Amino acid sequence: MTDDLPCLMYLLAHDDAAEGPYDRSRTELLVRAAALADLASRGRLREAGGTVTVSSGTEPVGNPVLDGVLRDVAGGHSWKHLIRRHRGRTLTEVEGRLAEAGLLTVKAPRTRFGTRRLTVTDRAVPAALRTRVSTALHGEGPVRDIPVADAVLLALAAAGAVRPIVSRQDQKTFRARIDACTGRLTDLAPGLEKAVRALPMTMIAAQGGMGGG
Repeated sequence: MTDDLPCLMYLLAHDDAAEGPYDRSRTELLVRAAALADLASRGRLREAGGTVTVSSGTEPVGNPVLDGVLRDVAGGHSWKHLIRRHRGRTLTEVEGRLAEAGLLTVKAPRTRFGTRRLTVTDRAVPAALRTRVSTALHGEGPVRDIPVADAVLLALAAAGAVRPIVSRQDQKTFRARIDACTGRLTDLAPGLEKAVRALPMTMIAAQGGMGGG
C-alpha cells in the first residue's frame, strides 16, 4: 500500500512536466514532515518539553519509510530537527516505494550531470488526491469534519507553496481555512503544528545551505 502520508505528499508535489518533484529540496522537507505526522497519527510519537520520542516500544510499523523515520526519532529531538534530518534519504525511499508499487517509473538522466526522470504511471491517482485536497480547501463544511490526513496534506502543500494545489490566490482567499487546517496538527502534537507553520522559513534556510542533513 502507498496510502501513507509521505507517499501521498510526494504525489501532490510531483510535477509531470519536470519529471520529478516541483522543487526537490522543498519536497524533501514536506515528505519528511508528512512522515512525522503519519507516525504521530498512529500514536507512535510523543512530545514532552519540545522533545519528540517514540511512544510505544520499538516495534516497526511495517512501512520501510515510516520505520526509517521512527528510528531517527529514537534519540529524542525537536520536531524541526526531525523534519530536516535525513530528509534526502526519506525522499529517495518514498520514490523507491512508489516505484516498487508501480506508480512511478525511474529513468536514467539524459546527460551525465542530469537528474533522474520520474514519471507517475497512473495520473488518475494524483488527480484523485488533488480532488480530495481541493475539497478540503474549497469546501464550506467545518474544518473539524475534514479527515485529518487531508487537513495535513493541505497544510503542507500551503506551507511548501505547491502552486498546482494551493495557488497564490488560494493563499489569500482561503487563508483562514488553511490556517484552521494547519491547526488540526495540534490534535497530533502541538510542536508539530508549530514546526509546519515554520516550514517556509525552514525551506529558505535549507536552500541557503543551513538545513543540515
